[in-house]
Amino acid sequence: MSELLSTLDPRRTAFLTLDVQTALVGFYAKEGFVGAVTSLLACARSLNATVIHVKVGFRPGFPEVSERNRLFSSLTKNPDYAKMLNTELLNLHPALEVRTEEPVIAKSHISAFEGTDLKVLLRAKDIDTLVLFGIITSGVVLSTALEAMDQDYRVLIVRDACADSDPELHACLLDRLLAKRTDVITTAQVVQWTQAQ
Repeated sequence: MSELLSTLDPRRTAFLTLDVQTALVGFYAKEGFVGAVTSLLACARSLNATVIHVKVGFRPGFPEVSERNRLFSSLTKNPDYAKMLNTELLNLHPALEVRTEEPVIAKSHISAFEGTDLKVLLRAKDIDTLVLFGIITSGVVLSTALEAMDQDYRVLIVRDACADSDPELHACLLDRLLAKRTDVITTAQVVQWTQAQ
């Protein structure tokens, strides 16, 4: 078990589901992803830790998307992606079983912090540690982890509850970049820690 995980205070820890939305799960997730996510949420809820759900979404016509944003502007110009970005497919995945006390944050950028009230929610709960997981590793997971670390949060990333279309990039980010700046852990380790509480 990671040293950081073994010392966590559940009352000051937030579990963030990142872009775990129906369309993205269908496109990016491998076998076992949804099971890992639901196990993590069961752990968080049993510990009474804070759970926050983050999702990407846009207004009709995509007024939030700048032409300078290569990723999102290219998606909005593709008719198939543009149609998907304004449908129920971008709803949070039903397996999350979002509870009324769990905030849902809508974002129009890659990071969960940019343009949202995430910091306000974390500060209100006196959170100092974030457990991150979701879709995609090279997008929201990476951006949110680096920004959180820069804001002095302790960050854990759950490897088997993250997904990316590029397995090599996924592994490289987790093993080489993020492992130097955060704790990269597994769902099994979180379950083990939860059982020890």
